[in-house]
Amino acid sequence: MAATAVLASFLTALSGCGDAEGSRGTGATGRAASTHAATAAPTRIPGVGDGLQRRIPSDSRQVVAVYGEGKDSADSTVVLYTKHGTTWQRERGWAGHNGKKGWTTDHHEDDDRSPVGVFTLSDAGGVLPDPGSELPYTRSAAFAAPRWWAKSYWHDFDYVIAIDYNRVKGTPPNDQTRPEGEKKGGGIWLHMDHGSGTSACVSVPERAMRYLLRTLDPRQRPVVVMGDRADLAA
Repeated sequence: MAATAVLASFLTALSGCGDAEGSRGTGATGRAASTHAATAAPTRIPGVGDGLQRRIPSDSRQVVAVYGEGKDSADSTVVLYTKHGTTWQRERGWAGHNGKKGWTTDHHEDDDRSPVGVFTLSDAGGVLPDPGSELPYTRSAAFAAPRWWAKSYWHDFDYVIAIDYNRVKGTPPNDQTRPEGEKKGGGIWLHMDHGSGTSACVSVPERAMRYLLRTLDPRQRPVVVMGDRADLAA
């Protein structure tokens, strides 16, 4: 393959997650990351209505819930829940970001919105060495953000976890295969936060990425439940 084609192909893979021209948005600093903490051990994921609740696999015992602040907001709160018996325990929570234009139930390439839904989490990787990931981890310099992007974006992909939207499970996160076609978008990840909205990914602080990589266990069938508060509760 010609070098120009390789570069174009790789940038397509990154398009779902980074954006050098994107809005800087409102930083997450100072926002409480403890929303949706259960006052008693819940038997359902708090804030998630019947529609999405039914899509959580019955054998899943780890759920990353992404609570978007609003349909058109880039701000979100990310909470990890673990199932013990029949109840869900809140483990950790962090302030984060989603697509710079908010959320959509019909995601398409370049719409700058994160897809609402329930998606499995099966593969991880990044520029940095494996920090002890339970998920299969692919380390590669190919994850690095282009250096013509703003410097604040350069470390976005030091750690990533693939969100299994329009991708082939069991492949590195930057695999470009799109089973539903290119128009449906892809390359949507959990990755490190740069302080503002993404092109479609969900971003959290480095400490959160390291914790999630070390905690999410494929034997526990981890999934992410993500969307704005209204769509989550529907």
